[in-house]
Amino acid sequence: MTLKELEPQLSSLTRAEKAQVVQMLALEIADASVGIEKNPKVAGGAACIVRTRIPVWTLENYRRLGWNESKILENFPTLRAADLVNAWIYADTHKDEIDLSIKENEGA
Repeated sequence: MTLKELEPQLSSLTRAEKAQVVQMLALEIADASVGIEKNPKVAGGAACIVRTRIPVWTLENYRRLGWNESKILENFPTLRAADLVNAWIYADTHKDEIDLSIKENEGA
């Protein structure tokens, strides 16, 4: 299917459906490491938000516990909204790594 053929179908979608399409496309084409870095000297080498020592697994764990983005940003004032977008993309594309990190750190 060409983009020209797809345009009428995309136009007929609701705003919510269009948002879902954008999210799906973003996940598919995103570089999951943008805004994320691993340094063996920081947080045991866990994937962290650049400019910080905040591991992605920590943010994902709070998200799983029901914290919304506003609450996370309020509790981590050095973070920006874009950092959370990068964290969610990384967490979604590295699920096994994040799950293992959360499990390893549950009792710590």
